[in-house]
Amino acid sequence: MKQFGWLFFAFLSTFSGMAQEADTVEDYSMYGEAELAGGAKRFCTSKVFDLSPNKLISVGYDFQGGYRGDFGNQGTIQSQSTNIQSNSGLRLAANVPVISKTNILLNLGANYWENFYSFSEANLTHPLAQSLATYGLRTIGLSFTLFKPINEKKFFLVNGSFDLNGNYSFSNFQSLNSTKISGVAVYGWKKHDRLMYGFGAARTFRVGETNYLPVFLYNYTFPSRKWGVEALLPARAALRRTFSARTLGFFGYELEGNSYLIRNLSNEFPNTFNSVELRRSELRIRFTFEQSIKDFIWLSLQAGLRYNYRFNVDEKEFFRGFGDQAYLFENSLANSLYVNFSINLVSP
Repeated sequence: MKQFGWLFFAFLSTFSGMAQEADTVEDYSMYGEAELAGGAKRFCTSKVFDLSPNKLISVGYDFQGGYRGDFGNQGTIQSQSTNIQSNSGLRLAANVPVISKTNILLNLGANYWENFYSFSEANLTHPLAQSLATYGLRTIGLSFTLFKPINEKKFFLVNGSFDLNGNYSFSNFQSLNSTKISGVAVYGWKKHDRLMYGFGAARTFRVGETNYLPVFLYNYTFPSRKWGVEALLPARAALRRTFSARTLGFFGYELEGNSYLIRNLSNEFPNTFNSVELRRSELRIRFTFEQSIKDFIWLSLQAGLRYNYRFNVDEKEFFRGFGDQAYLFENSLANSLYVNFSINLVSP
């Protein structure tokens, strides 16, 4: 872990240097529409007025309070009910522009999330609970976001991510063949400097398993510029309150989840299950407060309810579709309160 920490922060330092270089690039989002010299073609920008700033580098910590966990049975695996005292972990992310022009914007990103579980009982008999207590869950991901304006009113938005999720450690890494690929593509309209919306489709693991969904992008700032909406439905939505240019408040939700490869690292599971997939998904209903503490360094504090949507296990990765295939075994987690705080370097 220590070795990885040095590597990751070296990676963040590299991104930070790129971010400082990016600061010298003209920020076209400051203007309603950018126009090239000589009456050349005009293109819409990627933002509306008062939209929350993009986070270039983020260092955060996520904590969930205690709750009950019921782990299901399957064959020789016996069910177990136990108390989970907490689960928590670091959340690190970098997301920087590599191309910033009037006719195209491209950001590249990377993230690291961890989730460690603390159980009140020392004698855990269920294999999934044993694995969570010993190894926890980790995610390492790479991503890109492409904004391609067509003209001054229409645009394409494409996002893709590649995540390695599982109970691996950095001394016992899992195969890259288990990488989960997600993506969303949106065709949209920017009606004016306070409204942009679009329709598209997504391949997502936010519900814990492979899913294909329609999406609706909606960013709107009210004429008073004190209130606004930021949404990419059904993944997330928030009502924004602008107290000042450096102080923002939000109330909304986000559907958060992924599919994790759970390997039989210490023979927790019967030999017939060498690897299984944990379908983890939760709905976070939250309040968020963000404020600039110095120049482009922002503090973000988030608190709310974590509502468990899915925490089941499949024997392998597959597309469930509209079928009624049974899970290998089903688990249930009680809901809990959570907090998340981070320090962020944002775009100018």
